[in-house]
Amino acid sequence: MKKLFVILIALGAGLAATAQKSTVNCTFSGLENDARVILSSAQGGRLIPTDTLVPNAKGLVSISQPVADPTMMVLSLNKKGSPMLHLLVMPKEKITLAVDYMPAINQFNITSAKGSDNMRVYKEFTNLLVRSRLWTPEIPFERSLDSLLSANSGTLMSAFLVTYFEQAFEQYAPLYKKIRDGLIGKWPENEFVKHIDSRVRTALVAGMEAPEIEMADRDGKTRRLSDLRGKVVLIDFWASWCRPCRMENPNVVRLYGQYHDKGFEVFSVSLDNNRDAWLKAIEDDHLVWPNHVSDLRGWSSAAGRLYGIQSIPATVLVDPDGKILARNLRGKDLENKLKELFAQ
Repeated sequence: MKKLFVILIALGAGLAATAQKSTVNCTFSGLENDARVILSSAQGGRLIPTDTLVPNAKGLVSISQPVADPTMMVLSLNKKGSPMLHLLVMPKEKITLAVDYMPAINQFNITSAKGSDNMRVYKEFTNLLVRSRLWTPEIPFERSLDSLLSANSGTLMSAFLVTYFEQAFEQYAPLYKKIRDGLIGKWPENEFVKHIDSRVRTALVAGMEAPEIEMADRDGKTRRLSDLRGKVVLIDFWASWCRPCRMENPNVVRLYGQYHDKGFEVFSVSLDNNRDAWLKAIEDDHLVWPNHVSDLRGWSSAAGRLYGIQSIPATVLVDPDGKILARNLRGKDLENKLKELFAQ
Protein backbone atom coordinates (compact mmCIF):
# COMPACT_ATOMS: atom_id res chain seq x y z
CA MET A 1 0.00 0.00 0.00
CA LYS A 2 2.98 2.35 0.28
CA LYS A 3 2.79 3.19 -3.42
CA LEU A 4 -0.81 4.32 -3.08
CA PHE A 5 -0.04 6.26 0.08
CA VAL A 6 2.67 8.32 -1.57
CA ILE A 7 0.35 9.39 -4.37
CA LEU A 8 -2.46 10.05 -1.94
CA ILE A 9 -0.65 12.60 0.16
CA ALA A 10 0.45 14.40 -2.98
CA LEU A 11 -3.06 14.60 -4.40
CA GLY A 12 -5.43 15.07 -1.48
CA ALA A 13 -8.43 17.27 -2.27
CA GLY A 14 -9.81 20.06 -0.13
CA LEU A 15 -13.36 21.11 0.73
CA ALA A 16 -15.34 23.90 -0.89
CA ALA A 17 -17.88 26.26 0.58
CA THR A 18 -20.85 24.34 -0.85
CA ALA A 19 -20.06 21.13 1.07
CA GLN A 20 -22.91 18.81 2.00
CA LYS A 21 -22.83 16.26 4.78
CA SER A 22 -21.71 12.70 4.07
CA THR A 23 -21.60 9.79 6.50
CA VAL A 24 -19.42 6.72 6.93
CA ASN A 25 -20.33 3.85 9.24
CA CYS A 26 -17.53 1.33 9.52
CA THR A 27 -17.80 -1.80 11.66
CA PHE A 28 -14.45 -3.44 12.46
CA SER A 29 -13.84 -7.00 13.56
CA GLY A 30 -10.54 -8.42 14.78
CA LEU A 31 -9.48 -5.32 16.73
CA GLU A 32 -7.91 -5.45 20.17
CA ASN A 33 -10.02 -4.03 23.00
CA ASP A 34 -7.97 -0.86 23.35
CA ALA A 35 -7.72 -0.16 19.62
CA ARG A 36 -8.45 3.31 18.36
CA VAL A 37 -9.16 4.34 14.78
CA ILE A 38 -7.33 7.40 13.45
CA LEU A 39 -9.08 9.54 10.85
CA SER A 40 -6.70 11.49 8.60
CA SER A 41 -6.92 13.74 5.58
CA ALA A 42 -4.41 14.96 3.01
CA GLN A 43 -3.50 18.59 3.54
CA GLY A 44 -0.69 20.50 1.92
CA GLY A 45 1.01 17.33 0.70
CA ARG A 46 0.92 15.68 4.14
CA LEU A 47 -1.36 13.15 5.79
CA ILE A 48 -2.79 14.94 8.84
CA PRO A 49 -4.69 13.11 11.64
CA THR A 50 -7.97 14.95 12.24
CA ASP A 51 -9.76 12.75 14.78
CA THR A 52 -9.38 9.70 17.01
CA LEU A 53 -12.39 7.40 16.95
CA VAL A 54 -13.27 4.86 19.66
CA PRO A 55 -15.10 1.78 18.32
CA ASN A 56 -18.21 0.85 20.28
CA ALA A 57 -18.86 -2.62 21.67
CA LYS A 58 -19.73 -3.86 18.17
CA GLY A 59 -16.61 -2.31 16.61
CA LEU A 60 -18.55 0.53 14.96
CA VAL A 61 -17.10 3.95 14.25
CA SER A 62 -19.11 6.70 12.59
CA ILE A 63 -17.98 9.74 10.64
CA SER A 64 -20.18 12.63 9.56
CA GLN A 65 -18.52 15.46 7.65
CA PRO A 66 -19.36 18.14 5.09
CA VAL A 67 -18.11 17.07 1.67
CA ALA A 68 -18.25 19.28 -1.44
CA ASP A 69 -16.06 17.33 -3.86
CA PRO A 70 -14.93 13.69 -3.99
CA THR A 71 -12.76 13.53 -0.87
CA MET A 72 -10.30 10.93 0.34
CA MET A 73 -10.50 10.01 4.02
CA VAL A 74 -7.97 7.62 5.51
CA LEU A 75 -8.58 5.30 8.46
CA SER A 76 -5.76 3.58 10.33
CA LEU A 77 -5.11 2.13 13.78
CA ASN A 78 -3.20 3.74 16.63
CA LYS A 79 -0.21 1.46 16.14
CA LYS A 80 3.05 1.77 14.27
CA GLY A 81 2.91 0.35 10.77
CA SER A 82 -0.88 0.19 10.70
CA PRO A 83 -2.54 -0.64 7.38
CA MET A 84 -4.83 1.99 5.91
CA LEU A 85 -8.34 2.19 4.54
CA HIS A 86 -8.84 4.73 1.77
CA LEU A 87 -12.40 6.00 1.67
CA LEU A 88 -13.31 8.03 -1.41
CA VAL A 89 -16.39 9.88 -0.18
CA MET A 90 -18.82 11.67 -2.50
CA PRO A 91 -21.08 14.60 -1.49
CA LYS A 92 -24.22 13.48 0.38
CA GLU A 93 -23.01 9.87 0.26
CA LYS A 94 -23.84 7.27 2.90
CA ILE A 95 -21.18 4.55 3.17
CA THR A 96 -21.57 1.42 5.26
CA LEU A 97 -18.58 -0.92 5.58
CA ALA A 98 -17.76 -4.15 7.39
CA VAL A 99 -13.99 -4.47 7.78
CA ASP A 100 -11.97 -7.41 9.09
CA TYR A 101 -8.58 -6.56 10.54
CA MET A 102 -6.16 -9.45 9.90
CA PRO A 103 -3.15 -8.98 12.21
CA ALA A 104 -1.29 -12.01 10.83
CA ILE A 105 -0.78 -10.15 7.56
CA ASN A 106 -1.40 -6.64 8.95
CA GLN A 107 -4.13 -5.96 6.44
CA PHE A 108 -7.70 -4.69 6.34
CA ASN A 109 -10.19 -6.71 4.33
CA ILE A 110 -13.56 -5.17 3.44
CA THR A 111 -16.17 -7.89 3.62
CA SER A 112 -19.18 -5.70 2.87
CA ALA A 113 -19.51 -2.27 1.25
CA LYS A 114 -22.61 -0.18 0.60
CA GLY A 115 -22.41 3.20 -1.08
CA SER A 116 -21.08 4.31 -4.45
CA ASP A 117 -19.24 2.11 -6.92
CA ASN A 118 -16.03 3.64 -5.60
CA MET A 119 -16.23 1.62 -2.41
CA ARG A 120 -17.32 -1.52 -4.26
CA VAL A 121 -14.16 -1.32 -6.36
CA TYR A 122 -12.06 -0.63 -3.27
CA LYS A 123 -13.62 -3.63 -1.52
CA GLU A 124 -12.58 -5.87 -4.44
CA PHE A 125 -9.11 -4.34 -4.28
CA THR A 126 -8.69 -5.26 -0.59
CA ASN A 127 -10.00 -8.76 -1.31
CA LEU A 128 -7.38 -9.25 -4.04
CA LEU A 129 -4.66 -7.90 -1.79
CA VAL A 130 -5.57 -10.20 1.08
CA ARG A 131 -5.67 -13.26 -1.17
CA SER A 132 -2.24 -12.41 -2.54
CA ARG A 133 -0.87 -12.09 1.01
CA LEU A 134 -2.41 -15.33 2.28
CA TRP A 135 -1.49 -17.60 -0.60
CA THR A 136 -0.19 -17.55 -4.15
CA PRO A 137 -3.31 -17.05 -6.27
CA GLU A 138 -3.71 -18.70 -9.65
CA ILE A 139 -3.80 -15.27 -11.29
CA PRO A 140 -1.07 -12.87 -10.06
CA PHE A 141 -2.27 -9.88 -8.05
CA GLU A 142 -1.04 -7.31 -10.59
CA ARG A 143 -2.92 -8.99 -13.44
CA SER A 144 -6.08 -9.24 -11.34
CA LEU A 145 -5.83 -5.58 -10.36
CA ASP A 146 -5.30 -4.60 -14.00
CA SER A 147 -8.48 -6.48 -14.93
CA LEU A 148 -10.45 -4.94 -12.04
CA LEU A 149 -9.50 -1.38 -12.93
CA SER A 150 -9.97 -1.92 -16.64
CA ALA A 151 -13.51 -3.19 -16.02
CA ASN A 152 -14.22 -0.16 -13.81
CA SER A 153 -12.38 2.54 -15.74
CA GLY A 154 -15.26 4.99 -15.34
CA THR A 155 -15.09 4.80 -11.55
CA LEU A 156 -13.19 7.56 -9.76
CA MET A 157 -11.61 5.13 -7.30
CA SER A 158 -9.80 3.55 -10.26
CA ALA A 159 -7.94 6.83 -10.83
CA PHE A 160 -6.56 6.44 -7.32
CA LEU A 161 -5.89 2.71 -7.35
CA VAL A 162 -4.07 2.77 -10.68
CA THR A 163 -1.25 4.61 -8.90
CA TYR A 164 -0.34 1.23 -7.47
CA PHE A 165 1.44 0.86 -10.82
CA GLU A 166 3.17 4.24 -10.69
CA GLN A 167 6.67 2.74 -10.63
CA ALA A 168 5.80 0.57 -13.63
CA PHE A 169 4.01 3.29 -15.58
CA GLU A 170 5.38 2.39 -19.00
CA GLN A 171 4.00 -1.14 -18.70
CA TYR A 172 0.57 0.06 -17.54
CA ALA A 173 0.30 3.27 -19.59
CA PRO A 174 -2.61 1.88 -21.70
CA LEU A 175 -4.53 1.23 -18.46
CA TYR A 176 -3.83 4.79 -17.27
CA LYS A 177 -5.12 6.08 -20.59
CA LYS A 178 -8.29 3.99 -20.46
CA ILE A 179 -9.08 5.27 -16.97
CA ARG A 180 -8.23 8.84 -17.93
CA ASP A 181 -10.48 8.64 -20.98
CA GLY A 182 -13.33 7.32 -18.86
CA LEU A 183 -13.11 10.11 -16.28
CA ILE A 184 -11.67 13.27 -17.85
CA GLY A 185 -15.02 14.43 -19.19
CA LYS A 186 -16.83 14.07 -15.87
CA TRP A 187 -14.10 14.93 -13.36
CA PRO A 188 -11.61 17.21 -15.18
CA GLU A 189 -10.67 19.09 -11.99
CA ASN A 190 -10.29 16.08 -9.71
CA GLU A 191 -6.69 15.83 -8.50
CA PHE A 192 -6.40 12.11 -9.17
CA VAL A 193 -7.76 12.51 -12.69
CA LYS A 194 -5.47 15.48 -13.37
CA HIS A 195 -2.51 13.40 -12.22
CA ILE A 196 -3.18 10.48 -14.54
CA ASP A 197 -4.11 12.87 -17.35
CA SER A 198 -0.70 14.52 -16.98
CA ARG A 199 1.01 11.15 -17.00
CA VAL A 200 -0.84 10.05 -20.13
CA ARG A 201 -0.34 13.30 -22.05
CA THR A 202 3.41 13.28 -21.46
CA ALA A 203 3.82 9.55 -22.09
CA LEU A 204 5.28 8.18 -25.28
CA VAL A 205 5.22 4.46 -24.65
CA ALA A 206 3.87 1.42 -26.44
CA GLY A 207 0.12 1.60 -26.86
CA MET A 208 -0.07 5.40 -26.78
CA GLU A 209 -0.98 7.51 -29.80
CA ALA A 210 2.05 9.03 -31.49
CA PRO A 211 1.83 12.85 -31.31
CA GLU A 212 1.40 14.65 -34.59
CA ILE A 213 4.50 15.95 -36.35
CA GLU A 214 3.82 18.71 -38.86
CA MET A 215 6.95 20.18 -40.40
CA ALA A 216 8.42 21.42 -43.67
CA ASP A 217 10.36 19.08 -45.93
CA ARG A 218 13.34 19.83 -48.19
CA ASP A 219 11.13 21.69 -50.65
CA GLY A 220 9.19 23.68 -48.07
CA LYS A 221 6.15 21.42 -48.36
CA THR A 222 4.39 20.59 -45.10
CA ARG A 223 4.46 16.90 -44.26
CA ARG A 224 2.39 15.37 -41.50
CA LEU A 225 2.95 12.10 -39.68
CA SER A 226 -0.81 11.50 -39.68
CA ASP A 227 -0.80 11.43 -43.50
CA LEU A 228 0.90 8.03 -43.22
CA ARG A 229 -1.94 6.38 -41.30
CA GLY A 230 -2.50 2.87 -42.58
CA LYS A 231 1.26 2.25 -42.78
CA VAL A 232 3.84 0.98 -40.32
CA VAL A 233 6.02 4.06 -39.80
CA LEU A 234 9.52 4.42 -38.41
CA ILE A 235 10.01 7.94 -37.04
CA ASP A 236 13.76 8.35 -37.27
CA PHE A 237 15.40 11.22 -35.36
CA TRP A 238 18.88 11.80 -36.77
CA ALA A 239 21.35 14.44 -37.98
CA SER A 240 24.09 14.71 -40.58
CA TRP A 241 26.70 15.27 -37.86
CA CYS A 242 25.65 12.17 -35.85
CA ARG A 243 28.07 9.36 -36.67
CA PRO A 244 25.96 6.55 -35.07
CA CYS A 245 22.99 7.82 -37.11
CA ARG A 246 24.95 7.68 -40.34
CA MET A 247 26.18 4.18 -39.47
CA GLU A 248 22.59 3.02 -38.96
CA ASN A 249 21.29 4.59 -42.19
CA PRO A 250 22.32 1.66 -44.46
CA ASN A 251 20.27 -0.69 -42.29
CA VAL A 252 17.21 1.57 -42.55
CA VAL A 253 17.69 1.89 -46.32
CA ARG A 254 17.86 -1.90 -46.65
CA LEU A 255 14.71 -2.44 -44.55
CA TYR A 256 12.85 0.29 -46.43
CA GLY A 257 13.64 -1.47 -49.69
CA GLN A 258 12.54 -4.80 -48.25
CA TYR A 259 9.24 -3.73 -46.66
CA HIS A 260 8.11 -0.51 -48.36
CA ASP A 261 5.87 -2.32 -50.83
CA LYS A 262 4.27 -4.16 -47.91
CA GLY A 263 3.34 -0.93 -46.11
CA PHE A 264 6.49 0.35 -44.40
CA GLU A 265 7.38 4.06 -44.39
CA VAL A 266 10.17 6.10 -42.84
CA PHE A 267 9.54 9.60 -41.48
CA SER A 268 12.95 11.17 -40.94
CA VAL A 269 13.24 14.13 -38.58
CA SER A 270 16.62 15.87 -38.80
CA LEU A 271 18.09 17.69 -35.82
CA ASP A 272 20.41 19.58 -38.15
CA ASN A 273 20.72 23.34 -38.16
CA ASN A 274 22.68 23.46 -41.41
CA ARG A 275 20.44 22.95 -44.43
CA ASP A 276 23.25 22.12 -46.86
CA ALA A 277 24.73 19.48 -44.55
CA TRP A 278 21.29 17.94 -44.05
CA LEU A 279 20.55 17.70 -47.78
CA LYS A 280 24.02 16.36 -48.58
CA ALA A 281 23.69 13.59 -45.98
CA ILE A 282 20.33 12.54 -47.47
CA GLU A 283 21.94 12.24 -50.88
CA ASP A 284 25.19 10.62 -49.72
CA ASP A 285 23.39 7.98 -47.65
CA HIS A 286 20.81 7.27 -50.38
CA LEU A 287 17.83 7.97 -48.10
CA VAL A 288 15.32 7.51 -50.90
CA TRP A 289 12.04 7.92 -49.00
CA PRO A 290 10.25 11.27 -49.45
CA ASN A 291 9.44 12.04 -45.81
CA HIS A 292 12.41 14.16 -44.70
CA VAL A 293 11.55 17.08 -42.42
CA SER A 294 13.43 19.56 -40.26
CA ASP A 295 12.94 23.02 -38.78
CA LEU A 296 16.76 23.36 -38.73
CA ARG A 297 16.76 24.21 -35.02
CA GLY A 298 19.09 21.43 -33.89
CA TRP A 299 18.35 20.25 -30.35
CA SER A 300 15.58 22.85 -30.18
CA SER A 301 13.65 20.97 -32.87
CA ALA A 302 9.94 21.19 -32.12
CA ALA A 303 9.43 17.52 -32.99
CA GLY A 304 12.44 16.49 -30.92
CA ARG A 305 11.11 18.31 -27.88
CA LEU A 306 7.61 16.90 -28.42
CA TYR A 307 9.02 13.36 -28.34
CA GLY A 308 11.45 14.05 -25.52
CA ILE A 309 14.52 13.30 -27.66
CA GLN A 310 17.70 13.73 -25.63
CA SER A 311 20.10 11.70 -27.75
CA ILE A 312 20.26 10.41 -31.31
CA PRO A 313 19.85 8.14 -33.12
CA ALA A 314 16.37 7.70 -31.71
CA THR A 315 13.43 5.91 -33.29
CA VAL A 316 9.72 5.46 -32.67
CA LEU A 317 7.88 2.65 -34.48
CA VAL A 318 4.21 3.44 -35.12
CA ASP A 319 1.46 1.04 -36.17
CA PRO A 320 -1.12 1.67 -38.94
CA ASP A 321 -3.54 3.17 -36.40
CA GLY A 322 -0.99 5.74 -35.25
CA LYS A 323 -0.19 3.95 -31.98
CA ILE A 324 3.36 3.56 -30.72
CA LEU A 325 4.66 0.00 -31.04
CA ALA A 326 8.18 0.44 -29.69
CA ARG A 327 10.95 2.96 -29.15
CA ASN A 328 14.62 2.96 -30.05
CA LEU A 329 14.69 -0.14 -32.22
CA ARG A 330 17.79 -0.27 -34.41
CA GLY A 331 19.88 -2.83 -36.22
CA LYS A 332 18.81 -6.42 -35.72
CA ASP A 333 16.08 -5.46 -33.25
CA LEU A 334 14.37 -3.29 -35.85
CA GLU A 335 14.77 -5.98 -38.51
CA ASN A 336 13.24 -8.62 -36.25
CA LYS A 337 10.29 -6.41 -35.31
CA LEU A 338 9.49 -5.61 -38.94
CA LYS A 339 9.79 -9.27 -39.87
CA GLU A 340 7.33 -10.12 -37.12
CA LEU A 341 4.87 -7.38 -38.11
CA PHE A 342 4.79 -8.13 -41.80
CA ALA A 343 4.68 -11.88 -41.28
CA GLN A 344 1.30 -11.25 -39.64
